[in-house]
Amino acid sequence: MDIATLIGLFGAVGIVALAMILAGGFVQFIDVPSVLVVVIGSHLVVLGQYPLSEFIGAAKAGMKTIMYKSPNCEEIIAKIVELADLSRKGGLLSLEGAEVEDPFLKKGVGLLVDGHDGEVVKSILEKDVQMASKRHANGAAVFKSLAGVAPAMGMIGTLIGLVAMLGNMDDPKSIGPAMAVALLTTLYGAMIANMMATPISDKLKLRDSEEKIARTLMIDGLLGIQAGQNPRIIEQVLHGYLAEGQRPSAED
Repeated sequence: MDIATLIGLFGAVGIVALAMILAGGFVQFIDVPSVLVVVIGSHLVVLGQYPLSEFIGAAKAGMKTIMYKSPNCEEIIAKIVELADLSRKGGLLSLEGAEVEDPFLKKGVGLLVDGHDGEVVKSILEKDVQMASKRHANGAAVFKSLAGVAPAMGMIGTLIGLVAMLGNMDDPKSIGPAMAVALLTTLYGAMIANMMATPISDKLKLRDSEEKIARTLMIDGLLGIQAGQNPRIIEQVLHGYLAEGQRPSAED
């Protein structure tokens, strides 16, 4: 679980909610027509821009920003070196009983055990990386569209409220509700765009980058094992994927 995303998203909502309460009460900031125009309307507009499967897929991808554990490249390298040692001693078939938790790495090990050559292994795994990246990009694009549509729907709601207000200037009781719709739709649109849609879109792009690095690291490690390279050489090559501060020193 990503604590930073939880703190960021729910913390921002909490701060705004607290400001509403301190401003005179939370209830006055709830307006059903505004919710219909902005919240429901924005999602329907975005749904009209994408196939249903991509729209639903974006919702699932959005959950990944929270229910996600960033890959630990140091642990992955240690596991690959362990597999390389095992393969060097007993051959590729000795990897068949190896315990591998990561599904992607496990699939790669299975391809090695089945006897596929390096090019086949690389092609299959890189295709998986490309398809996963495409899903992330589609999800990020849907949320980016929502970030653009929500403020526009808020402006439409504002115009609806102003028209209703100007059309009933002779009825003082109708001016207040109409003005509420005019202002709250703008508020809702800004909140959806800046507190939910844009952060999730950006976080999905970050997740995609992290996953690409980890999986490319795995592919290089697996190809090194398939080629029979020395485990220490494989380890040194894979350390190139780590940040400078994470790389072991020459004395280690």
